[in-house]
Amino acid sequence: MSRFPRPDYQPLDLYAPDRRLVALDLSDNTNLWGAPGAALAAVQAADSDMLTRYPSLYADDLKNAIHQRYGVPLDSITTGCGSDDVLDSAFRAAGPEGGTVRFAGPTFSMIEPLALMNGRQAVEVPWSRALQSPRTLLEEDPVIVYVCRPNNPTGTSAPRSWLDKLLGAAGGSRGPLLIVDEAYADFAAETLLAEAPGIPNLLVTRTLSKAFGLAGFRVGFGVATPEVAREVEKSRGPFKVSSLSEKAAVAALQDEDDWAMRTIAECVAARERLFLALKERGLEPLRSCTNFILIPVPDGSARTWNDALRTYGVAVRPFPACPDVGDALRVTVAPWPMLERFLEALDSVLAEGQVPAPEAALAARVRNPG
Repeated sequence: MSRFPRPDYQPLDLYAPDRRLVALDLSDNTNLWGAPGAALAAVQAADSDMLTRYPSLYADDLKNAIHQRYGVPLDSITTGCGSDDVLDSAFRAAGPEGGTVRFAGPTFSMIEPLALMNGRQAVEVPWSRALQSPRTLLEEDPVIVYVCRPNNPTGTSAPRSWLDKLLGAAGGSRGPLLIVDEAYADFAAETLLAEAPGIPNLLVTRTLSKAFGLAGFRVGFGVATPEVAREVEKSRGPFKVSSLSEKAAVAALQDEDDWAMRTIAECVAARERLFLALKERGLEPLRSCTNFILIPVPDGSARTWNDALRTYGVAVRPFPACPDVGDALRVTVAPWPMLERFLEALDSVLAEGQVPAPEAALAARVRNPG
């Protein structure tokens, strides 16, 4: 047998969503209000040493800024090149080797690849089943349990009471590593950040790519007990957050103007307005507590809708046969003038009959996504 590539890599393919340039890209869930002025100013003030020298080993300035903003202990923080880097490190750090990663799906599309990359088997549990009984995520003795809350791509959030049951059933230090991905928690009302340092085998991950508008800098972090944070840090390695990225992230977190909070409020208002506009057009969007909305469309038509919108210069993210939902489109919430352009394109696509008309049956679909 050939030693290259790894046999267990055979199911893997490159992560390659449609990235063709368009006039209006609503496909990535980034902050379309721009970036914090404080972060831009910090980067512009960088000197040559910041480019020629290695960054700090473990992003100490960033950890201090996270500690100051969220009140979590310094030794409970680990950082990375985006929250997916923290997830990758956690998948590598958890023991024993091999074993399974169980996750509630549909969810973040990188979870299965990250499991395979780290020699583990990924097992998806439909959200509808997981919500009925959180113990389904603990069946077959997994090494890692992953929950995205609020969830991507549905935009919904599992109830706190459900999460408490999962935490109670997981068994603490005797159980699997429980990862709660809070990439979109800045847009929601609940977070486990403050509690994570005191809960054994819990890792809460965050990103600055969404609410903080720093997707291009790739900065993420995790919060856990000091023991878990150290193991994740060990498996991640040094120098993962660049000097410029760290400087921008620190400025954004310490921004006295709190640009992030202002744009979050504007995003939430635009999200509710978009939800109503979609309902007026006969669609049945899912209620969201994130910076995007998932819109079910007739079965088998997600790519058709996506291609039709692209003819008008608008990109969204299609989800064919999304579990518990069916075919759907995910649309990033943006400043209202951008959303008006999206709605104009949507109206044109509907008027020209390029896509199957929204069906009354969409409202009757049985779906219980997390």
